[in-house]
Amino acid sequence: MGKGNPKQQQPSQNESSINLKGTFISVMLLGIFILIAWFGLYALFLSR
Repeated sequence: MGKGNPKQQQPSQNESSINLKGTFISVMLLGIFILIAWFGLYALFLSR
């Protein structure tokens, strides 16, 4: 039972960086959406 190909298990530094960059952008967009929704609802609450 060999360990297999170690290159397959660990992605290269460049591939890992691209994956984390995409994740970071997705999280930032989600955070911005939540903030906009929260402030929009708060403004609606204040206007009533």
